[in-house]
Amino acid sequence: MTKHFFGDTAVLLGRSLRHITRSVDTIITTAITPIAMLLLFVYVFGGAIDTGSVSYVNYLLPGILLITIASGIAYTAFRLFLDMKSGIFERFQSMPIARSSVLWAHVLTSLVANVISLVVVVLVALLMGFRSGAGVLGWLAVAGILILFTLALTWLAVIAGLSAKTVDGASAFSYPLIFLPFLSSAFVPTDTMPGPVRAFAENQPVTSIVNALRNLYTQQPVGTDIWIALAWCVGILVVAYVFAMTTYRRKIS
Repeated sequence: MTKHFFGDTAVLLGRSLRHITRSVDTIITTAITPIAMLLLFVYVFGGAIDTGSVSYVNYLLPGILLITIASGIAYTAFRLFLDMKSGIFERFQSMPIARSSVLWAHVLTSLVANVISLVVVVLVALLMGFRSGAGVLGWLAVAGILILFTLALTWLAVIAGLSAKTVDGASAFSYPLIFLPFLSSAFVPTDTMPGPVRAFAENQPVTSIVNALRNLYTQQPVGTDIWIALAWCVGILVVAYVFAMTTYRRKIS
């Protein structure tokens, strides 16, 4: 059964990736907005923001990477919604394939597309002066957190794609996720914020994830931020996965 699941997922993943290669503009569009924000904040607002000894591009990059992911998973919900409406899911159910492989193919496609977008954003940041003295282990930790965050948000996108009534509704859920980094330590230190805003910023998931990423690639002590970040990512992932699978079973029953 396990072999059957992996084989089916691989075949369906190939189908989804072929759709991506025929629509490269989705990856380009996903990367363009974060890159534009990176350019805007570094070259327009960066000089007015005090980040101490850390260059602003180094300070800003984690938040931009999270926005890149939040933008990218909107396309997962969009593609899943189109598959639901086209009747392809019913066709798959009539075939001898593992049912969950259909969702996992979309999730893995999202992971591949988002990793490509993240690499593009990091390359642009390097051209803008981003530098890191972190070693291999530090960057592996950064990659691990970003992958966990991508998987967590992707399963949220699966819920939206399965539940949406319109194509606009399928992708609109990502807007609050894109906005969330603005109410965190991603762009400015939280100690510059008014009391209630600061309290929210310091206790929402994006701040701990941003702080952990920043400390890892700048070789600063990560403290408890990395454990809080991992707890948020794993917690969101588990809850979203359970709700997504429940919604999926209800839709195909």
